[in-house]
Amino acid sequence: MNTIEKEISNLKSSLLKMFFLVEGQWEKGANAIINYDQDIAEEISSSENRINAQELKIDNDCENIIALHAPVAVDLRFILSTYKINHALEHIADIAESIAKYVSDYNIAYDKKIVDEIRLTEMLDVFNTMMDCLIEAFENEDPSIARRVFKKDKLINKINTDAHQIIINNIDKYDKNMLLYLLSSIRKIERAGDSLKKIGEEIIYHLEAKVIKHSKK
Repeated sequence: MNTIEKEISNLKSSLLKMFFLVEGQWEKGANAIINYDQDIAEEISSSENRINAQELKIDNDCENIIALHAPVAVDLRFILSTYKINHALEHIADIAESIAKYVSDYNIAYDKKIVDEIRLTEMLDVFNTMMDCLIEAFENEDPSIARRVFKKDKLINKINTDAHQIIINNIDKYDKNMLLYLLSSIRKIERAGDSLKKIGEEIIYHLEAKVIKHSKK
């Protein structure tokens, strides 16, 4: 294995570590929201530093490989995709911290009945399966697995769309601040799902050199 091959392999390992860090962050976030666990919510904020440090490391590694080796073709595509995926993962981690902030800062738990009606648990489960698909696709270099996230993202979008009317219908039945924060969390999860979809596109791009987001229907 020559120098650039070794550095590319190390870069892949670093990005895989980033995937697992962010996945763990989201699992904690889901637990904090569903079970109203303020201790876990506080832990999310403290673990954010590890994710930020990993993001910077990957950025630096990408820049160093380009500067020292001037990669082309497959190697260059991988580095460019890694750079974009890295930033998308960090953005997702920021969203996880943001949706847990309500739990850590306020003392009114999300009502279980409205949580079930709004399908928050289902939304979080779908998000987790999307993350699992992307990790498997990246680790095994299988674009067919990455494509599974597109259909799942549509379900997340539907839950987000339906949530608005559900909140309106229940605005006088529950604490208004609790409902508004719940709706805000739903919208943030939807945005994080969009980021996962973009990561799927980047994985497919570096494996197949196809930019799915610009392809015709």
